Amino acid sequence: MTRPRKLPALLLAAVLTASLAGCAGKGTAANGSNGTLAVFAAASLKSSFTDIAERFEARHPGIAVALSFAGSADLAAQISQGAPADVFASADARNMAKLQDAGLLDGEARNFATNTLAIAVPPGNPAGINSFADLANSGTRLVACARQVPCGAAAASVAEKTGITLRPVSEENSVTDVLGKVISGEADAGLVYATDVRSAGGRVDSVPFPEAAGAVNAYPVAALAGGGNIAAARDFVDFVSGPEGQEILAAAGFGPGAT
Repeated sequence: MTRPRKLPALLLAAVLTASLAGCAGKGTAANGSNGTLAVFAAASLKSSFTDIAERFEARHPGIAVALSFAGSADLAAQISQGAPADVFASADARNMAKLQDAGLLDGEARNFATNTLAIAVPPGNPAGINSFADLANSGTRLVACARQVPCGAAAASVAEKTGITLRPVSEENSVTDVLGKVISGEADAGLVYATDVRSAGGRVDSVPFPEAAGAVNAYPVAALAGGGNIAAARDFVDFVSGPEGQEILAAAGFGPGAT
């Protein structure tokens, strides 16, 4: 007599447990309150976004930000090929536009920072580089970003406007690789961003040049439509563009983004 009563009770308990588990799973996905947030960001943002991610995590318990840094062109290509990412922060509008045109963005991208080129040289500037034109001097070991990389496109723009022909001994896929070659002594000069020179501390000296003002890079950020944590991705974009994110970026030498 007891068995017929116990069986429905057990079934009811199992159904309720499965139902509650299913609802909890849906709630997590809907409000983005838990899980990993995959952020793909331009190499020049490494220091700033590391700080931003730590602040974001502190204000969003349950979210773990996973950062991936590389050249913007490489990151855009990875996302286009299906790499799992929730947020993309590019060092230029061109690579963001590729994802926009492919329908991979969740809404519109937002400009959150600007950056300007500078010449990085080893401490003491042994090659005597004092201007953009000096980069074309015979025997100068110049390292620059490849043209498809935002810092490379900016350098090419300055060269075209000034009529100066640059002949880099090496072209890199990210600005941090350019900086690394200057730091290691493999180059007499490298075209990087002003923020990279600042982050390097005393490991390099900076040679600013006025022509850089004609090739300022705007940095856009966007949540990605195919990401697994849309709500948290939107929150992260808001955080980057908000007071705390802007404070961190300004401290690193970035200019404000035009929205």
